Amino acid sequence: MPFLCRGAVVTLQSTLGGSVIAIAIALVVGLMATSRLRSVRGVARAYMEFFRGTSVLVQLFWLFYAMPILTGYQLDKVGAGILALGLNLGAYGSEVVRGAVQAVPPGQREAAVALNFTPYQRMRYVILPQAFVAMVPPMNNLLIELLKTTSLLSVITVTDLAYQGRLLVNSGSDQLVVFALMLVIYFLFSYLITLLMRYVEGRAARVVGRERPRRRRSAPAVEGAR
Repeated sequence: MPFLCRGAVVTLQSTLGGSVIAIAIALVVGLMATSRLRSVRGVARAYMEFFRGTSVLVQLFWLFYAMPILTGYQLDKVGAGILALGLNLGAYGSEVVRGAVQAVPPGQREAAVALNFTPYQRMRYVILPQAFVAMVPPMNNLLIELLKTTSLLSVITVTDLAYQGRLLVNSGSDQLVVFALMLVIYFLFSYLITLLMRYVEGRAARVVGRERPRRRRSAPAVEGAR
């Protein structure tokens, strides 16, 4: 367990770092994809298609092995892994953001225009709060996918959970026990992400007034009422 726990800490760090980068990129690129300027939309679309259309493993190799040859700058192996995860999952998340923003009913936009809101005010106070509620469930899936993708970081010798598990198996530990413990740890991390995102979704829904109304207790019958 000490070996697996050390690997689990590295996996958690990689997941948190990659999530921050992925969410930031998703918001920026997703909003760029909804721009009225064709050039801005083109840049966003090029980024989305490139990182969604290439393997995250190849991107990881490029960042850790090829970039030092081209630029002379060597990234830390954990930093390279976090950056690769963020760039790849950010491309998928940007499509989620774009779809959620465009799914806001046109009547909401027209109401904001009628209130003489500026484009920034429409996006900040009307469109994004409603779109955020729709973003959370698919973002939950992407963050869980990012967690599972951290197992690829072991190919550049990042000592994550998958790397430590393979070391234990190669050293003669019981494979069934090691893989069972790894399975439980990955599941617990995934479940924690789900709980957190459900809480965020509930708070966001209450902010925009989408909370399910509570059922009122029926008034007691009045005796003698006709």
